[in-house]
Amino acid sequence: MINPKKSLGQNFLTDNNIVSKIIKLSDINKNDSIIEIGPGTGNLTRKILAQEPRNLILIEKDRELANYLKMQFISQKKIKIFNEDVLKFELENIIKKNSIIIGNLPYNISSQILVKLIKFKKWMPSYKKLVLMFQKEVADKLLAKYKSRSYGRLTILANARLRIIDHFNVSETCFYPIPKVKSTVLIFEPITNQDFRIKDISNLEKITQTFFSKKSKMVNKGFRELFKNYSEVAKKINIDLNLRPNQLSEKDYYNITECFEKKNNFTN
Repeated sequence: MINPKKSLGQNFLTDNNIVSKIIKLSDINKNDSIIEIGPGTGNLTRKILAQEPRNLILIEKDRELANYLKMQFISQKKIKIFNEDVLKFELENIIKKNSIIIGNLPYNISSQILVKLIKFKKWMPSYKKLVLMFQKEVADKLLAKYKSRSYGRLTILANARLRIIDHFNVSETCFYPIPKVKSTVLIFEPITNQDFRIKDISNLEKITQTFFSKKSKMVNKGFRELFKNYSEVAKKINIDLNLRPNQLSEKDYYNITECFEKKNNFTN
């Protein structure tokens, strides 16, 4: 028995009903390539293999677990296991067209993993679906609507390039060890957003960071930081400088980012 490591945010999914539900929503067929992030002891991996995908890539940071998985699946030629930190791994380079990415993500880095998947250089990306587990608090931010308390940076970044097509909550008792928080599985599809004309999504990340780091302040603080002629820019894109960051729509943030890119003569 491998003991979960708290330092890596490990909580192994042990409930077979939840595993089966994830598999059903993943809708894997024999032509699909699958990437599983954080496979742990392989409970979900075995169910993925039962769907007979074309191939399966496992990315596991924990060396002990990676070696355990290699022993478990030594006879499976369609599996390739990388003992790597997914945040440092060149994931975009190994994904085949129409892949599905599945993962019970470590709570402490789940947002960073999602942002990495959103910031792929080529868009549309090679993956066709994401099936990812998050701490419910993070999932609530991703599901949040404009003007709600949970609406923020992650909402805006995700909605620029992804659409949530389904989700369900998971009880703490479905994991070992039992975490102190509830979890939520979200299913995403990549989209082409007609309102999104930003040349580099990293600029949207910068803009949202600027505003939401002062989320209790009026947005004039962020505008002053970004633009010398901030009042003119705000007037041009019809933004009230007395509003708070969560009172600006996603399209407002796209427009601010476009102005920022023009100011800095940004090109692809």
